[in-house]
Amino acid sequence: MLTDDTREVTGRQEGPSLGERAGVCFERYREGEDAALGELVDLASPLLWHVARAHGCDRDGAQDVVQDIWLRLVDHAEGIRESRAVLGWLVVSVKRESWRCSRLARRTQHDPTGVADPGVSEVGPEEVAILTERQQVIWQVIEDLDQRCRALLRIVAFCDRPDYDEVASALAMPRGSIGPTRGRCLEKMRRRLVADPRWVDA
Repeated sequence: MLTDDTREVTGRQEGPSLGERAGVCFERYREGEDAALGELVDLASPLLWHVARAHGCDRDGAQDVVQDIWLRLVDHAEGIRESRAVLGWLVVSVKRESWRCSRLARRTQHDPTGVADPGVSEVGPEEVAILTERQQVIWQVIEDLDQRCRALLRIVAFCDRPDYDEVASALAMPRGSIGPTRGRCLEKMRRRLVADPRWVDA
């Protein structure tokens, strides 16, 4: 049975979606409330970071891509006709920039396979030092899942009330398949945790 350590993975919260809340912040920003942009950044950055990671960026690359897209949003704010469309604009922009950066990184590194490793650890050495043993086990199990599950869980499970339309766009998945796929991925995760003696003993 999953415990409080996995609440952020399995828990679902009711209320406005991330896309709806992002739209409200963006509308306030366009009406002259500069602080609303900071709220929008706080809301959407976790999703955008995971989108970048799911599309081939390493940790540092994902941070660079997300920062660049926020700067572009400021420059193109007036061109987004509907405030609620802002999250979709951000997701699509991050996807495109992530693909560009990951292709560039592969050429620079002369990767003989031509394929970026999608399984690079989400957790750096500094973070590992402060994680509990149970949290470290969770992260290792996630890293051992297949690429599709890793990408989906990065976006759906670790973002607060994600917008499924934007998740579908980010992962090129039918919207209706997100829930069932998420369930199967979480079941794989549950089985691996139950079978892992580190989880039992932690």
